[in-house]
Amino acid sequence: MLTAFKKSGLFLADLWHDGCQSLALNNGRIYLMTIKTWLSAALLSASMVMPGVAHAQKAGGTMVFIAQPEPPSLASYLSTSGPIGLVAPKIYEGLLDYDKDLNAVPALAESFEVSEDGKTVTFNLRKGVTWHDGEPFTSADVQFAVMEVLRKIHPRGPNSFKEVAAIETPDEHTAVFKLNNPAPYMTRALSGYESPMVPKHLLEGQDPRDADLANNPVGTGPFKFVEWKKGQYIRLDKNENYWQEGKPYLDRAVARFIPDASTRTAAMENGEVHYGAYGAIPNVDVVRLREMDQIGVTTDGYAMINPVSLIEFDTTEPPFDQPAIRQAISLALDRQFLIDNIWFGYGKPATSALSSNFSATGLYAEGMPNYPSNADVEAANKLLDEAGVAADSNGVRASAVLDLIPYGEDWRRAGEYMKQALADIGIELELRYEDVPTWLKRIYSDYDFAMNVNYFYQLPDPVLGVHRHYGTDQIRQGTHFVNSSRYSNPDLDELLAAGTVEADAAKRTEIYQGVQSILADDLPVVNLFEMEFLTVFNNKLKDHDTSALGAYGSFADAWLDE
Repeated sequence: MLTAFKKSGLFLADLWHDGCQSLALNNGRIYLMTIKTWLSAALLSASMVMPGVAHAQKAGGTMVFIAQPEPPSLASYLSTSGPIGLVAPKIYEGLLDYDKDLNAVPALAESFEVSEDGKTVTFNLRKGVTWHDGEPFTSADVQFAVMEVLRKIHPRGPNSFKEVAAIETPDEHTAVFKLNNPAPYMTRALSGYESPMVPKHLLEGQDPRDADLANNPVGTGPFKFVEWKKGQYIRLDKNENYWQEGKPYLDRAVARFIPDASTRTAAMENGEVHYGAYGAIPNVDVVRLREMDQIGVTTDGYAMINPVSLIEFDTTEPPFDQPAIRQAISLALDRQFLIDNIWFGYGKPATSALSSNFSATGLYAEGMPNYPSNADVEAANKLLDEAGVAADSNGVRASAVLDLIPYGEDWRRAGEYMKQALADIGIELELRYEDVPTWLKRIYSDYDFAMNVNYFYQLPDPVLGVHRHYGTDQIRQGTHFVNSSRYSNPDLDELLAAGTVEADAAKRTEIYQGVQSILADDLPVVNLFEMEFLTVFNNKLKDHDTSALGAYGSFADAWLDE
């Protein structure tokens, strides 16, 4: 077997010129692996699930996990809403998966090859895979999923597949992506969560946004959709015809909806549920539960997402059409207080439009203005005075409704803190907390908001997770988790376009330094802190976080030791 080479501080595109290579990013280090090596690893992985190999895993049982809040649909090809991500990847799969070191591993594609110029990527698809309705999975499904669904209406798909000009299907098990320019970031966006393959035969000729598939999903994954009892649970049963022989081990996976935070904690404590991720169990309760013998807590399973909490503004209407007010808000909020008192020490103050996790690749810029760790109320008030934002007789400079992401009590408490903190600079807030469908419609379809507390995944590359927040072309009314601020800056658009195709590491660093400089001044979005999510689980549940996707993975490997 050939040796994998490790290089530091390189952009993935730098490695594509050698041709026929598989790429992986691990904490900023680039691993270069030839297809021969990658296939050897894939064959080794496959041998581990072949009959005759001894397993400690036990088959059977029902795993119960928390989906908080209830998903608005199961259309992961339309929305990256967190609750959808908890359920849909058990049903839908992608071309690739990723291990905990962020190396690509085979999924619906057994392997892929990149041409010397980086403009052709050939995926060799797995044979014998069927959709849950029995129809075969083929290259036609890949072509349709990417070109007609993900590239057009997925929140991040237009960026992930921006350079894909066409997908050729020379046979049923080969999909050839023809690119306008090299796009190595694309290979980081092919998981079942990020880019689910969907059945052409059930969507063709329809508007995917209105199709019945949204609430009656049919995938190729380890679990089949069986039932959705609104307000209570979603039931997924074992796919007996799954292509990974012997998997899944579980007979059933049930997603429960438990609106009350204390009830979720009690359900975890008494064993009614086995698994809760993405803040399903409030951090204040995790502090107590982690001391119990039957309960485990981990921060694993979030390596792919780089989550950052933030405030989105409507930059088209007063009062937040003024950068000075947005800057003052950023100065007046105590990021460390939020981390210490609401998220119990899990997190890191945001210091730029990019997560500091990008520092290993050279893209992160330190020392950006308007991003203090602790509140600077005096500076915020001075800035507003100089900008002519005067207070009335009651000391109020501006009033607004602050919408809160409806994902649990932590966000309510954060809103209460912000209401108090911004009163110190004369900004009067009213808090609004609604159910998920109403909130999504308000922010991304109706643009009926002034300030919105949210969190975004910046993912392994800015093209995938950051551009969608700021590009003029990402003002896509009705699409979730894109540029709801309707911020438009031609200079920034030019830099984002350059960052998408630039292969030289030093030049790309310079581009993103410029991006962060512009955004630190304009602040259409104020980043609050880099989040550190916790997963709480019953110790009877094994192998639940075997990939970089964690809770957004398939649970094909999970089993119960009962």
